[in-house]
Amino acid sequence: MDITLNVNGRPEQFSAPPNELLVERLRDGLGLTGTKVGCDTGQCGSCVVRLDGRSVKSCLVLTASAAGAEITTIEGVTTRGGELSGLQEALRQEHGTQCGFCTPGMVMALGELVDATAGGPAPTEPEIREWLTGNLCRCTGYHSVVRGVQRACAAGRDEVPAGTTATTASASEV
Repeated sequence: MDITLNVNGRPEQFSAPPNELLVERLRDGLGLTGTKVGCDTGQCGSCVVRLDGRSVKSCLVLTASAAGAEITTIEGVTTRGGELSGLQEALRQEHGTQCGFCTPGMVMALGELVDATAGGPAPTEPEIREWLTGNLCRCTGYHSVVRGVQRACAAGRDEVPAGTTATTASASEV
């Protein structure tokens, strides 16, 4: 079946079998290997991408069902100059990545939360942790990931992030 997707701002046209998963197309068909395959059952969240602005687990989405959609992968999150996004940089500063396997999925899922709360109240720690329930990480314990999201949200509001100290963040860093 002939399919057109807009992936990271670029139109992509191809033929795909009706049972092909979006994660397979992204990784194997388009070479976008930042989207990870961790469990193949939708449990781990390492395959999360944005489909028309909403985070979805691409191992549970048929490529055909995404036809005509705007897909953003981790490769599409960096700035045009190749710099890290605000969320990626905040996670780096707070040591929210360790082995890095789950990081692309977390950035894609948490990016939706950061976007959804921009201009309004920053998400609370329990709200951030609830948002993380679909993403498994065996390395970080999530504390540093939560701090990274708080830092990213605070940076968008010109605030010092909650839970940081003068030694971990200064007003000029955020």
